[in-house]
Amino acid sequence: MRERRETLIGRAGASAASVAGPGSWATAPAAEPEAPVARPRLGFLGVGWIGRHRLQAVAHSGLAEIAAIADPVAEMVGMAAAMAPDAAQVRSLDELLRLELDGVVIATPSALHAEQSIAALEHGLAVFCQKPLARTAEEAERVVAAARAADRLLAVDLSYRHVAGMQRIRGLVQRGELGRVYAVDLRFHNAYGPDRPWFRDPRQAGGGCLMDLGIHLVDLALWTLGFPMVVDAWGRLYAGGRPLADAAAAVEDYAVAELELEGGVSVRIACSWNLPAGRDAVIEAEFYGTGGGAALRNVNGSFYDFLAERYDGTAREVLSRPPDAWGGRAILEWTRRLAAGRRGFDPEADRLVDLSATLDRIYGRARAAAPAGES
Repeated sequence: MRERRETLIGRAGASAASVAGPGSWATAPAAEPEAPVARPRLGFLGVGWIGRHRLQAVAHSGLAEIAAIADPVAEMVGMAAAMAPDAAQVRSLDELLRLELDGVVIATPSALHAEQSIAALEHGLAVFCQKPLARTAEEAERVVAAARAADRLLAVDLSYRHVAGMQRIRGLVQRGELGRVYAVDLRFHNAYGPDRPWFRDPRQAGGGCLMDLGIHLVDLALWTLGFPMVVDAWGRLYAGGRPLADAAAAVEDYAVAELELEGGVSVRIACSWNLPAGRDAVIEAEFYGTGGGAALRNVNGSFYDFLAERYDGTAREVLSRPPDAWGGRAILEWTRRLAAGRRGFDPEADRLVDLSATLDRIYGRARAAAPAGES
C-alpha cells in the first residue's frame, strides 16, 4: 500500500537503481513528412510502479505496440512483461535504442531524465518523460533544444492537468467566467513521502518536495492562467522542521513559495512530505477572481479522487466529482499524436523550460531564469 501511495505523489521514477547512461548516439535523421502510424512502437525505460501504470494505460488503449521494456532490475521487467508479454526485454537505454521504435517512455530517477531524453531524441525518437524533465532550467533547455533539432515530439507527464476538475476550472478561467483572477492558492501535502534514497539526494533528485510535488502546483497555476509572465518568485525551504541550511547537502521536506505574475496576480504554494496532516494527502488548487472562484480538492485524503466546485459569493456549484480515471490521460494524448503522425516538434515544449526556470527562481539558484512566457 505504501508503494501505491508513493506513485501519484512522488516523482514517479520507477526503479531506484540507475539505468545505463546514453553512451554515443547517431545523429538524428532529417525530419520526415507527417504520416499516420497505425500503431507506433514504443519502448518503456524504467518500469517501476509509475512506469508500469503508464504502460498499462497504453496497453489497455490499444493505441500503440509496446515493443520493448528496459530496466536494470529483473523483477521490474518481469512484472511489466506480464502486461506486455510480446515486448522485448532489455536492461539499458543502449539496448533499447538498437530496436526499431517510434517513441520512448522514460520513468527513471530524475538525474537521468535529461541525458536519456536527449539520447532518445537524437536517435530520432519521440519522448514522453516523467516529471521533472530536468533538475534545472539549463538542463531543460538542452532537452528542448534536442527535440527541436531532431523535430521530434517531446512531452512530460504533468498528469494533474488531465484531472477532469482542473480541465473545467481552466475552461472557466480562459473564458473569463471568473472575471480577472488575482489570487491562486495551491497545496500538496503528502503524509508519507518517498521511501527510496535517491529522492532525498540533492544530486540525484535536484530538490525535495518542491521538485517532487510543488512542480505540479507551479504548472497548474501557470497552465490554468495561460502562462503569464512570472515577475518575481521566492520560496522558503525546511528540512526536519528547520530552515534548510545547505541545499547541496540535503533536500527540503516542507516548502512555501509565492509567485508574482504579470497583472498583479498572487500565487501561493505550499507542499511537503511526511506532514502530520491527519489524512493521507491534502491536494488543493483555488482560483479567485473578480467574478467568482473555483477550487479543486481531493476527497477524504485520497491521492486519486477530486471534487471541483465553482463559487459565487456563498453559493457553490459542483463542476466534477469522482470517479475520474485521469492518471493515464497524458501519455495517451502523446500516444494518439504519434499514431496520427504528429510526431514533429511541438513549440509548447518551450513551456517546460519556463516551468524549470520558475522552480530555479523559487530555489534561489544562481543562474538567472527566464520568466514564464519569455522563452
